[in-house]
Amino acid sequence: MTDKFQIKLPKKLIEVALPLDAINAAASREKSIRHGHPSTLHLWWARRPLAAARAVIFSQLVHDPEDLWRCQNPCIEPNSQVKGHWTKARSRLFAIIEDLVKWENTTNETVLEKAREEIRRSWCETCDLNKDHPRAAELFNPDKMPGLHDPFAGGGAIPLEAQRLGLEAYASDLNPVAVLINKAMIEIPPRFASRPPVRPESKSSRSGKLGLEETWKGTAGLAEDVRYYGKWMRDEAEKRIGHLYPKVEITKEMVAERPDLKPYLGQKLTVIAWLWARTVKSPNPAFSHVDVPLASTFILSSKAGKEAYLEPVIEGSNYRFKVKFGKPPAEAKDGTKIGRGGNFACLMSRVPISVQSIRQSGQAGQLGSKLMAIVAEGERERIYLSPSTEQEATATAAQPEWKPDLPIAINPRDIRCQLYGLYTYGDLFTPRQLVALTTFSDLVGEVRERIRLDAVVAKLPDDNTPLEAGGTGARAYSEAVSVYLGMAISYACNYWSVIATPAEGFIRGTFAKQALPMTWDFAEAPPFGGTSGNWLAAIEWSNKAMMTLPVGNGGQALQQDAQGQQITSFRFVSTDPPYYDNIGYADLSDFFYVWLRRSLRHVFPNLLATIAVPKAEELVATPYRHGTKQKAEKFFLDGMTSAMHNLAVQAHPSAPITIYYAFKQSETDTDDATSSSGWVTFLDAVLKAGLAITGTWPMRTERSVRSVAIDTNSLASSIILVCRPRAQSAGTIGRRQFIRLLNEVLPIALDNMTRESEGLHSPVAPVDLSQAIIGPGMAIFSRYDAVLEANGDPMTVKTALQLINRFLAEDDFDADTQFCLHWFEQYGWESGKFGEADTLARAKGTSVDGIKNAGVLHSAGGNVRLLKWAEYTNEWDPKSDQRLPIWEVLHQLIRIFNTDGETGAAAVFAAVQSKVEAARQLAYRLYTLCERKNWAEDARAYNELVTSWSGIETAASKESSLIQPNLFDK
Repeated sequence: MTDKFQIKLPKKLIEVALPLDAINAAASREKSIRHGHPSTLHLWWARRPLAAARAVIFSQLVHDPEDLWRCQNPCIEPNSQVKGHWTKARSRLFAIIEDLVKWENTTNETVLEKAREEIRRSWCETCDLNKDHPRAAELFNPDKMPGLHDPFAGGGAIPLEAQRLGLEAYASDLNPVAVLINKAMIEIPPRFASRPPVRPESKSSRSGKLGLEETWKGTAGLAEDVRYYGKWMRDEAEKRIGHLYPKVEITKEMVAERPDLKPYLGQKLTVIAWLWARTVKSPNPAFSHVDVPLASTFILSSKAGKEAYLEPVIEGSNYRFKVKFGKPPAEAKDGTKIGRGGNFACLMSRVPISVQSIRQSGQAGQLGSKLMAIVAEGERERIYLSPSTEQEATATAAQPEWKPDLPIAINPRDIRCQLYGLYTYGDLFTPRQLVALTTFSDLVGEVRERIRLDAVVAKLPDDNTPLEAGGTGARAYSEAVSVYLGMAISYACNYWSVIATPAEGFIRGTFAKQALPMTWDFAEAPPFGGTSGNWLAAIEWSNKAMMTLPVGNGGQALQQDAQGQQITSFRFVSTDPPYYDNIGYADLSDFFYVWLRRSLRHVFPNLLATIAVPKAEELVATPYRHGTKQKAEKFFLDGMTSAMHNLAVQAHPSAPITIYYAFKQSETDTDDATSSSGWVTFLDAVLKAGLAITGTWPMRTERSVRSVAIDTNSLASSIILVCRPRAQSAGTIGRRQFIRLLNEVLPIALDNMTRESEGLHSPVAPVDLSQAIIGPGMAIFSRYDAVLEANGDPMTVKTALQLINRFLAEDDFDADTQFCLHWFEQYGWESGKFGEADTLARAKGTSVDGIKNAGVLHSAGGNVRLLKWAEYTNEWDPKSDQRLPIWEVLHQLIRIFNTDGETGAAAVFAAVQSKVEAARQLAYRLYTLCERKNWAEDARAYNELVTSWSGIETAASKESSLIQPNLFDK
């Protein structure tokens, strides 16, 4: 490999400045967009927003104007005119990014081409700067830009946006489901771009949106064939299994009991959903033969004016459900559930049914199911109907010819259904759902041959070259269309399982959370209706997403382990690696893999060769897989270090590597102190891999309204690490020299980040500033092999972060106090999102949970706020407080001063003498801050304490024995 540090490498925009506000706003907005979003092709967990990926790739490939000028003019001192040019140039690049990240510009060729032109211009400038390099022909060909590789491609946002920005895209992943998703997004569309569909021509088929003068640009022809043959599959499936999904006829008897049904008398209504509850034998001996329901609620609709609920009707030793309307009784809310934790009560006798006994019944194969209600489609309304024995009998009569027998992976955190006897993936579906899924899976194979024959008629080469071998003829095309049809089955099985639950107006899919939980009530969707999860909806989602896929450049998706892959060689890199132990991608992927393998194994025999998704090599820290938490962490960090080193030695030298990082900060107790884990250890792995960090940017990439985030402490941000390979002869420096360099660099960086200036960036928010300032600080720390302490030991990453943070704190406050100070500057006493707090705490070397344990923070329901001094406990004893930040000392001082005056405050002085001076400095700073923000009441509290400081000190100088026993002695 060439010595990269002989190459002229101007800084890229992402290493200097970014319009964070515009990027974050677009990324947050995109998380609520569904129609046409590529994520709807196939579910994947923790996808990055396309807006963020686009902005990151663009800014990592275009030059910062100032640094480019300095590289081009190394011996010239810039004048004011030149500096003005830099400002205008940055403003122009920011304007491009601000347009680029908007969702409505995702397929706007005018906006995209402007961005592509900037990337090409920067590449040509790089080639020109290095035209005399001995390997210029190989490394710096202005006519051939390197492609971009993501070695942890996952859901494919990064490779997709690289392709959209004009680069060849390379995606690799160990997980075959991820590889298949990337093939569908970046590999197949360019290969079959701008072709007309092969579906049989007819007058009706030509009267679509494109009209009689059809033009088939981009993916339009491919998407049209997916739509056409998807509908053929639906019609063919209905012929075969439609009898299993009967309509409901509204009879005279039903109208007599329900006058609201009179307009539908004699009609056969399409069923939207069948609502079921699991059952277990009653623990009461008198009813031991009765399968009683485990229903978490009897509420069907709580919408004002349209309330509906179920009334259990007990008739001897039997029971049935009856739909009722109006305000439901209080007991309907919880069904037969008792409290929390999976405990229920017998419907017949109210005898408690413990979660342990339910698990035992499940493991013995004794759980059943009971139809509770039917939801039918009326005239612009949903109609709730009582169940019928005929409907229930039809459902239970289904006899599947095949069911997946793959055991569900052991994952005690994310997968709980095995506790209840659901041991295989086949157990997650009712017999009727299995019949439907196997029918549609088999139809993928049948339709593939139909498409091939139609493609031959449409004059595609009948060369028999498969898609997997790079074919473009009739066979390859038929296989390409079938890929999207096979992926539509993944959409369907997400809704057609016993984990899918009812929600008002729709069905909540299996993966409402990143887990396979146990559910008590479930909703069964018909494949042929118009509700959530129907087959044509799957095709429609796929069709809209396909129309947004770029086709201008080639792409390649491969199954490779990130630690050993060679795809990165001389390519740009942007990647989103696994987040420690946050998501069990491989374990959860098997849910889809068993069906994808059945329908598409003939298309990708090598990719789908294994019985299950590979798990042993997956780079996540899973104690259940590795034996202990320590072994799991070592596996993750060793593997991630190896993968990052692989990138460092292979990536093209002209651009930095960008790495997304997003997992929740936590703390671990060690012998000497409580230290942060996660962020610090990940940084350590990156540095050990031979990378130097040149930037860290917080971006809002997590959707706070997703199910897993509601009422939970979930992330709001990813940290984008900007890295370059460290020089092989980097050498070492001492602690004093490191601090001197920080003193030179950080004040300028801090000024640039906080002032509003055209051509730089919007001021970084206070809660994000601590993260952003790590970039220039770690750029100094990581450019050397080591920073040596006075005793010769290498400085730790944690110590380096503490030294960097001093430039924001200005005083030598502890990490918890630094967090509180910056959080207060942004939010005062108001609430903010947990994810933002986690980002700030991570930057400060602490954690939200740790600060909460210190007693100064409230964290619940996904929100975080600082406690006001009046909320602090009056049971506080500073002598026994094991975690005593300066922030707590100050606000306890204010509380006690307001209740017990100078004498009471003096007791605090005497108990925490080493912290009172820092508390005084903090009070001054907070007073100034409150004055500036016009927070008069808060400013008064700090001012009164400061003005009484001398009196408190005088009282504290008296014998402490006169004061302390009253407040702190037990």
